[in-house]
Amino acid sequence: MAIFTYQAIDLFNWLTSREDIIVLDVRNDKDFNSFHVESPYPFELINISYYDFMEIEDECVARLPKGKNIRIVCAKEGSAKYVAEILDNHGFENVGYLAGGIKTWGNLLVPKLINPGMDYELYQFIRPGKASLSYGLLYGGEIMFFDPSRAVDFYLDFAGEKGCRVIKTFETHLQADYISGSREIAARSGAQFLGNDGDFKESKNDYISLKDGEQHTFAGGGPKVKVLFTPGHTPGSTSFIVDDTFMISGDMVFITSIGRPDLGGMAVKWAEMLFESMKMVKQLDDDLLILPGHYMKWEEANKNLTFAMPFGLVKQRNEEIYSINTLDDFITFIKDNMRPQPEEYGLIRRANANLEQFDDEKQEELDLGKNECAATAYAAAQKEKEAKEAA
Repeated sequence: MAIFTYQAIDLFNWLTSREDIIVLDVRNDKDFNSFHVESPYPFELINISYYDFMEIEDECVARLPKGKNIRIVCAKEGSAKYVAEILDNHGFENVGYLAGGIKTWGNLLVPKLINPGMDYELYQFIRPGKASLSYGLLYGGEIMFFDPSRAVDFYLDFAGEKGCRVIKTFETHLQADYISGSREIAARSGAQFLGNDGDFKESKNDYISLKDGEQHTFAGGGPKVKVLFTPGHTPGSTSFIVDDTFMISGDMVFITSIGRPDLGGMAVKWAEMLFESMKMVKQLDDDLLILPGHYMKWEEANKNLTFAMPFGLVKQRNEEIYSINTLDDFITFIKDNMRPQPEEYGLIRRANANLEQFDDEKQEELDLGKNECAATAYAAAQKEKEAKEAA
């Protein structure tokens, strides 16, 4: 078989169907360690730099088993093609390289229906390269989006395929870890862009202010969307309760951890808001199905490979956090888990506030890589890494 190209969705399907493949990432160590392909199931992932293939070709080739299906990933495509040609010359028979490079994996969106059998459709759009989740709610030929990424064509095409008119696009907060698509979706579709003044008042976005407790509906009835202000991750953090059944929680409630309150440089002030929000949401129904804005690891997914969990189980899973009873103890918990935010987050916030805009190449650079929005998970990983390095 000659070498071939494949798409990011092909790689996702191979990994989630447990195909017997080896993913060969030929980027440098730094880029690989900061962000690489992940899967809900174990798979063989090998990192050998493209430069090593140039300098010590035979040694690099010897590290790869013959007879295996090799899927190569690089930064932009060219290096992966080069390595694929080397392997082809060495007699490897099933070698593919990712078209467009790792950015196509970073931008991939996979739609999953959350509520089969109901009279409306609620989709979770999984972005495995960012470990982030956006949503689409459909009823009566209309669709509402929640926290869309900058892959605007995907969302508009999805609406078109479903025969839906986009009527509203909501933001749970001013995103720091990825560039939002709400402003462009609204401009291209005529939909309303809705956000919380706590985050968007100083922005240059043409948006409609959300009101705590208000409800949003479709023209023909269907599920109601109730607005619930849950400040703390940001001053304008907002959750949305759909049909009294689902809670699109943004970066407030995660399946593992809660949203970190230090991204705006006011950790203590925002932690006070987050503590009050946490006390408030603890009183919500345990059967409410949490649909978070991010996940930390694929282990959080259910058997359908979606990220949804009853709030009662979420609270049990995060008992260490939800059992904190005093503000002082909560602030101590936040400080113990603080770590530097990625440098690009400040620029992403400015882009999402429409205070500064960047060309497509810069947006790709800013947008690439896994989120770091949880209060605990990544801090623990970083401390473990630092301890190993110290040893």
